[in-house]
Amino acid sequence: MNGYKPSPVTQTIPVDEVLRGLRSPQKELPCKLFYDHTGSELFEQITALDEYYPTRAELRILREFGADIAARLGPACLLVEYGSGSSTKTPLLLDHLDRPAAYVPIDISRDLLEASAADLARSYPELVVTPVCADYTARLELPVDLPPHARRVAYYPGSTIGNFVPEDARRFMARIADVCGPDGGLVIGVDLKKDPLMLHRAYNDALGVTAAFNMNILVRLNRELGANFALDGFRHYAFYNPVFARVEMHLVSLADQVVRVRDVDIRFERGESIWTEASYKYAPAEFAALAARAGWRVEQVWTDDRGLFSVQYLTRA
Repeated sequence: MNGYKPSPVTQTIPVDEVLRGLRSPQKELPCKLFYDHTGSELFEQITALDEYYPTRAELRILREFGADIAARLGPACLLVEYGSGSSTKTPLLLDHLDRPAAYVPIDISRDLLEASAADLARSYPELVVTPVCADYTARLELPVDLPPHARRVAYYPGSTIGNFVPEDARRFMARIADVCGPDGGLVIGVDLKKDPLMLHRAYNDALGVTAAFNMNILVRLNRELGANFALDGFRHYAFYNPVFARVEMHLVSLADQVVRVRDVDIRFERGESIWTEASYKYAPAEFAALAARAGWRVEQVWTDDRGLFSVQYLTRA
């Protein structure tokens, strides 16, 4: 018998947030809507693409420096992973941790969360695994039955912090600080600034997987909200915006059209877009300044040999 405890929460689409975004001058949808079952599977395919460098770079860092990272967290820590997904990177950290008190993966995709948590519980039978299905970008409380005195360390792998505009990233990291407490820590993946051509290729792969991932957000709105988006009436469009140092993903309307979402008509002009994702890229000093405004201090930065990606360890300032 292992310490696996099933997730207690079910997620639904935030209708008011969707309608508010689609009525904005620049129409937008929250990127958390990508991650239904199909979207999560498509993202896993993206991470294996030749063009998509972040996952490979981060894995190289974890394999080379995993023991050093784990040593920073100390013995018997309570590891809380935000946006755990398939948890493919988590063993590279768990393998080096000294008697972790518990592991709490948090993800919005229930199917993927339950499957990956069960797999990890089988692989680490002495580890208490308590998955939480939730929108981790909102305020949340951890389950009350976790070890009360264990040092809490948040783990936020990947480059997802870049999906927040900087002020929202600051607020989110401040909420993580509240969850972790005054002696908490944070291990976080941060994508670094680089050749814009490499960024363009990463978000416009030759196989069209990223395009399918982007379009799936409309598939989900049609299925779960009864919307009537014509999928052949929109096209994936991604580009690097050097002014804001971010990649932007959009769905562009190919014609004048009206879409109905929950009895609300949303009008599109030809060429008008729905902004679905931003992915900010940071220089190390820029991210350190952002972290400081959220109450964190960068203690260590590890990068791959090409300087494409970083894993950073933060403590409470």
